[in-house]
Amino acid sequence: MNPSISVADFSRLREPIVIDVRWTLGGASRHPDYLSAHIPNAYFLELDTDITGEPGSVGGRHPLPDVNQLQTTLRDVGVNNDSTIVIYDDGAPLAAARTWWTLRWAGLTEVTVLEGGFAAWCEAGRGVESGSTALPEPGGVTLDPGRLPLLEADDIPEWVESHNLVDVRTPERYRGDEEPIDPVAGHIPGAINIPMTDADSVADIEDAAFYCGSGVTAAMAAWTQASHGKDVPPIYVGSWSDWISHERDVAVGEA
Repeated sequence: MNPSISVADFSRLREPIVIDVRWTLGGASRHPDYLSAHIPNAYFLELDTDITGEPGSVGGRHPLPDVNQLQTTLRDVGVNNDSTIVIYDDGAPLAAARTWWTLRWAGLTEVTVLEGGFAAWCEAGRGVESGSTALPEPGGVTLDPGRLPLLEADDIPEWVESHNLVDVRTPERYRGDEEPIDPVAGHIPGAINIPMTDADSVADIEDAAFYCGSGVTAAMAAWTQASHGKDVPPIYVGSWSDWISHERDVAVGEA
């Protein structure tokens, strides 16, 4: 399935399962926003607890989820193996892209992101609902994880010898000029910097794997490449927050 879908094309889908993952990094839950207004029949899932795993001493701030827990969560909102799933957030799409990536990694194929997210839906004059959508009859999805390529920390020194490792954080964070989130500043040795704000360059680069601070923006980079017709590239899910937990070498300055 195409990684993204327009509001106009959304109406052509037959009984999709719609998931609202509006999210703010380091901020409060967006569940109140969902309760205030959401796409009709959408279910709300929390990126930090329903889609990604619990942060630990290693694995980064947004590690891979426990597959059994993710499977239960998806069954609760009616997902079956052949379900069509549409994911949306505010429109960036950070949380939606990480959710798309996670579900694809877990073996689901009929997954797409709503272009422009909830803002585009409202701008198109589509109706909204308030309150919670009643849970359906439980689905029977069986997840099959490992369906997208990953890099682990131990893979990276060999990877950078013959491939591109792209840090999609801001140049200031890449250089180590500032680090507003993680306790150590800098970048992985051998990585180059293409900020996600330069989406065209992210889409165009070849033979690349991506990382960011905790694997959310990296998943958006992978989604961006897939949206431009490329195979889904590897990402380092743990990203910088995992790299520094291993006390590995750190580079600063320009590449």
